[in-house]
Amino acid sequence: MNSRRDFIQKITAATIAFPFLKQAVAANKSFNKKPYDGPVLRVAIMGLGSYGTRVAEAMRDCTKAKLVGVISGTPSKITAWQTRYNIPEKNCYNYANFDSIKDNPDIDAVYIITPNGLHHDEAIRVAKAGKHVISEKPMALNAKEGQEMVDACKAANVKLLVGYRMHFEPHTLEVIRMRKAGEFGKILFFQGLSGFTIGDPNQWRLNKKLSGGGSLMDIGIYSINGSRYMTGEDPIWVTAEETKNDPVKFKEGVDETIQFQLGFPGGSVASCLSTYSMNNLDRFFLNGTRGFAEMQPATGYGPIMGRTNKGEINQPVVTHQTVQMEEMSAIILQGKQPIVPVDGEEALKDLKIIDAIYEAAKTGKKVKLNL
Repeated sequence: MNSRRDFIQKITAATIAFPFLKQAVAANKSFNKKPYDGPVLRVAIMGLGSYGTRVAEAMRDCTKAKLVGVISGTPSKITAWQTRYNIPEKNCYNYANFDSIKDNPDIDAVYIITPNGLHHDEAIRVAKAGKHVISEKPMALNAKEGQEMVDACKAANVKLLVGYRMHFEPHTLEVIRMRKAGEFGKILFFQGLSGFTIGDPNQWRLNKKLSGGGSLMDIGIYSINGSRYMTGEDPIWVTAEETKNDPVKFKEGVDETIQFQLGFPGGSVASCLSTYSMNNLDRFFLNGTRGFAEMQPATGYGPIMGRTNKGEINQPVVTHQTVQMEEMSAIILQGKQPIVPVDGEEALKDLKIIDAIYEAAKTGKKVKLNL
């Protein structure tokens, strides 16, 4: 298993049964049931790897967003995508010349799906070209880079959104609704488990320059972000401890396993695990004075499954990336406000937490947060 995306795909595929497939088909049909004649977000994807392909395939079912361009350093991929997605030659760019996208009125936004270490420079170039920026998560390698991306997009008067697909997922939103309605009472505790056994030691995810770290930057960010939308608060302190059993595979600056704890202003605490050395870890648990919510799988591509003290969570199974791109189109073109933010400021908070976790793991001290 070579990546988080392989992990997410395999662990969730094992949960799919025929009823879920029927539900997914029905959900996607109902999602696009009404004819749409509003504005369409025209998107170019930068980075034509496995996840870029997943997004492109999901966008086939979008009505508010359309794939119209590509940016890649591999000419053969560009050619293949041109044929597969009917992309005109004038909307195809490489990493050296994509600044000229500023002169292309047929592209509104660029979705950056490249290694973490490239997001910062690519996003700033896209912003300077006058196009809206959608970045995969984590948005950058650290909070300093993230702030520079936010500032660049503001200066260029373009939107900066981040690929937090779970913020639009129906089971997740149902737990958030129940929590907001007070159905769990006062929130006391959150647990987030995010991990898998990573494969190829030469991949970019184990290259600090490209990844910014290890498991925390790749899979652990799900528990970080999940702790915030599940509890409804931003943490005010963090403690952390790193465990490294394979220093050959996980070199200096590339974390293998990190356990971290978060404290929230309302008094609740979170206990989370991020790892590249254990499988079967994709679980969220939220506990309050009046009830609980458990999600497992919690962040996979689907179907997400969950239950509360009131029973199973029965929400539509959707293609996350389809819904994400539909909703992002509405945010960019129609000013829609999502239930959980997906903008650069939201992503910057996660980067500040990541910085603090690494500091806490290094120093052994509790680190205060001011988000």
